[in-house]
Amino acid sequence: MTDEYDLDAGPDPAAFAAADPEDRPESPVHAVGIGPGDTDFLTPRGERHIQDADVVVGFETVVDYVADLTDADLLVCGYRDEAETLDRFAQRVADGDRGTAVLMGDPNHSGYQFVGKVESAVDCPVRIVPGISSLQIAASRARTPMENTTFVTLHKSGDLSSDLDRLRADVGERHLLILPRPYDLMPGDIATDLLDAGADPDRTALVYERLTHSEETRTVLSLESLSAHAGSNSADETPFSDLSVLVVRRD
Repeated sequence: MTDEYDLDAGPDPAAFAAADPEDRPESPVHAVGIGPGDTDFLTPRGERHIQDADVVVGFETVVDYVADLTDADLLVCGYRDEAETLDRFAQRVADGDRGTAVLMGDPNHSGYQFVGKVESAVDCPVRIVPGISSLQIAASRARTPMENTTFVTLHKSGDLSSDLDRLRADVGERHLLILPRPYDLMPGDIATDLLDAGADPDRTALVYERLTHSEETRTVLSLESLSAHAGSNSADETPFSDLSVLVVRRD
């Protein structure tokens, strides 16, 4: 997306991505969820679109996971050169190449801002190929069925007030499954916000880090104990990884 945008004022690329349902026709561009990091969780369909692509684009940490699975040209980006890299990707697609954008987990779980930027850049429909999200893994580990759970992603830019309101309203009534935002809304900050809203200080909170990786960890605390870790603004100020999922059980 080459246009300038302010996520607090709009337009939000996630809204652009979600504006209309997909049509059935095929597209030369796919947005593939690669899973939570362990490639055993990459779906066969997702792997096929990565292998068949002429060019693959994504953030460096994501592309690195699938680099050995394809002979495609790899375009890696960070936040600073994201627009420029997507313009290069779009030019390749305009020239007739098959393009695949890769996202961690499942694009439907906090990936729509990147999907929207890709779709705006290529100026053609993008077909989403769902993946396994770390949220699904966390729900399995914590035994919190999705139908009894409120899921909120805070791992995005823009106004989060409505997302936080949902958590405050549902704490204690439903399980909460939360993607924190590094590093200003980490598990301790979320716990503090829930306590301020009247949540039971003894309610169980579980922080899962690096799910499916060899260094996966689980930390079990009460909300009150977790709130002691609030106030971080960098990786050095929190004990938790930027690859964290917070679960607050309802019982």
